[in-house]
Amino acid sequence: MFSNTQFWQGGPAPGAFYDFGAACDAKPVRHTLSPMVTGTSVLGIRYKDGIMLAADTLGSYGSMARYKSLSRIMRVNDSTVLTCGGDYADYQYIKSVIEQQVIDEECLADGFSYTPRSLFSWMTRVMYNRRTKMNPLWNTAVIGGIQDGKPFLGYIDKLGVAFEAPSLATGYGGYIAQPLLRAALEKKPELTEAEARAVIDQCLTVLYYRDARSWHQYEVAVVTKDGSRIDTPRTVTADWNVAHYVGGYE
Repeated sequence: MFSNTQFWQGGPAPGAFYDFGAACDAKPVRHTLSPMVTGTSVLGIRYKDGIMLAADTLGSYGSMARYKSLSRIMRVNDSTVLTCGGDYADYQYIKSVIEQQVIDEECLADGFSYTPRSLFSWMTRVMYNRRTKMNPLWNTAVIGGIQDGKPFLGYIDKLGVAFEAPSLATGYGGYIAQPLLRAALEKKPELTEAEARAVIDQCLTVLYYRDARSWHQYEVAVVTKDGSRIDTPRTVTADWNVAHYVGGYE
């Protein structure tokens, strides 16, 4: 603590004291304004026996394909899976919080666990709460699972907007992958797992061709009444001969 007499005219008022320690410890309020490492579209589809989610493994640093093996799918428990697009650091934060909540719930040993709907409801509150504080989590999440024997698929964005749908796609996938998912379900509402996988593979192939922030390696998560799993990363089989059919941009 130092007297104001040691400072120039125009400093603290007479009798006031200046706390150097507090001034040095004070830090500005910092909010995420531009995410650094980001993931692109995530997809989800509801088929006859369960839910299928997919996301590629690329973490983009701006326009650079910096990290090529980042998993963006989280297996919450046997009935619930979550995946996120957007800022990867915020996804890691969400994942760590959920993992701790699952541990706390298991420690209670009361026979209850997180269901897709309960996690979906909690996530909508978290995202909206952070949005109202003007410090949103820069993610768009898709939650899928089985509850009461029925498939559930829900979407939440960074503003807290949330809804359920038979098929979902975030980011750029909402423009070029969602039409393919909807077309498949309109043609056959009760897809088999193999048919759902074929549609997901097709969508991720199109995204690899058209989305500059996508990657050819991706993960697929499947949730059925028998449990949930995240399959070994797959690779898009690309044929760049299609580039000759693209014109009018010269």
